[in-house]
Amino acid sequence: MSILVAPDSFKGTFTAVEVSRHIAAGIRSAGGDAIELPVADGGEGTFDVLVRGLDARQVSVSTVGPWGDAVTAAIGLTADGTAVVELAAASGLNLPSSRGRDPLVASTYGTGVLIAEAARLGARRILVACGGSATTDGGAGAIAAIEELGGLRGAEVAVLSDVTTRFGDAARVFGPQKGAGPAAVDLLTDRLEQQAQAFLREHGRDPRTVDRTGAAGGFSGGMWARYGAALASGADYVLDLLDFEQHLSGCSAVVVGEGRLDSQTGQGKIIAAVLARRGARSVYAVVGSVGSDLGDYASNFDDVIVASDAAAMVAAGARVARTAGHALR
Repeated sequence: MSILVAPDSFKGTFTAVEVSRHIAAGIRSAGGDAIELPVADGGEGTFDVLVRGLDARQVSVSTVGPWGDAVTAAIGLTADGTAVVELAAASGLNLPSSRGRDPLVASTYGTGVLIAEAARLGARRILVACGGSATTDGGAGAIAAIEELGGLRGAEVAVLSDVTTRFGDAARVFGPQKGAGPAAVDLLTDRLEQQAQAFLREHGRDPRTVDRTGAAGGFSGGMWARYGAALASGADYVLDLLDFEQHLSGCSAVVVGEGRLDSQTGQGKIIAAVLARRGARSVYAVVGSVGSDLGDYASNFDDVIVASDAAAMVAAGARVARTAGHALR
């Protein structure tokens, strides 16, 4: 029997593809069979996973960052009309700024440029992975760009996220991570409130009443209210898109992974989604670190192995192969 290797990225250090490759190499070195299936949950690395899984070609697009600096970002396009957009590529917290990093000014306009370009190139379905944003503009910037550049041209949009936060709570929950102090959080919350009221008046949809509308500082709620975008669990959407169950069917065990395993892992992250689908199979976690607050969640795994570099990941894979092989005897 094979072992399915389905890790997320280790944020800022290893991509999901790299983690999968190293762990699988270790499994094979110990005589096991490994199937590599890098995964993601709407956050960092989702674009790469979807482009790889959908066999999409990448197209470079000139756009702007959250504070107006020129940036070049890629969109993925498939032969059947699906486009993949990563919000962080144009509106991400880690993008450079020559004008300061004011959370009140940060805009999703650049992401709207990517979405509009995908529609112009013929996409019928546009998937937007919305993790890692610098913005709390309720999607206003993206909507402005889409409208200026020809609209969606009949394309449907799905926003993929790993949070269920609602529109009105976006600034309070995520604003401090983006540099917003208490006064700025209050201003951003008031602005979101005004936007929600405008969406309700003009489009008959109130994003304050729907889960997931607060993702990316309300970007998801703006797209839902203005365009009827689908709001989806990034983890479940990715697993369905990659035919996770089909890959799992011939496997006796699963290896999951992420940069930090902690109490938040069970709250919409990809590992929680894999655990919900694993059936009776053993699950091994290979992670960069373990939080002190993990608690009883550790009981979901047959083993938790900390591996923060490539050599350690290979060794972890070998350990999993030996443990899983012994368990089958």
